Amino acid sequence: MQNDTMTPDMNSREIAELITVVDVSLIGLSGVALAIGVVLIRRGQREAHRSAMLTATVFAGLFLVLYVTKALFFQAKIYAGPEQWRWAYYALLISHTILAAANGPLALIAIRYALIGRKANGNVLEGNGIRQGKAGLAFSSHRKWVRWLVPIWLYVAVTGWVIWVVLNAYGVYKNMPKEILGG
Repeated sequence: MQNDTMTPDMNSREIAELITVVDVSLIGLSGVALAIGVVLIRRGQREAHRSAMLTATVFAGLFLVLYVTKALFFQAKIYAGPEQWRWAYYALLISHTILAAANGPLALIAIRYALIGRKANGNVLEGNGIRQGKAGLAFSSHRKWVRWLVPIWLYVAVTGWVIWVVLNAYGVYKNMPKEILGG
């Protein structure tokens, strides 16, 4: 017996759309947490910075899990918009994809140096030791890597949103005529 308050089963396209909405929300939130983390470290609030960066990393990790799941199990949308915009869309998509692929390894390197620095400083983020010895070297390396990482991460987060907006307006599912999708 079916409960009248239950919603009907979602089809795979609806599930893919839901995953996409959650996904772009996660990557957007990761970008916001990253920006907050940058502001906090510039203000010298190291513990708050650490929390913001962990939050950004968790959101980005969840995004990646959902993105890969969607890519493995659901059809992808492709651009079917105005021809005169096609080159701009694909230029954006290609730059986004290349930088997104670089983002993960860069983040892992930056996190590694931060953890080495923290461990070398006795797991404390305050005091003079943070700029001296092994901790100082590690945090200096961390800063060098994040100078590249932060703009790339933010670019990937913002362009991910732009791509989502464009595909919502002009995307069709692969191997399916527009007429079937109501386009």
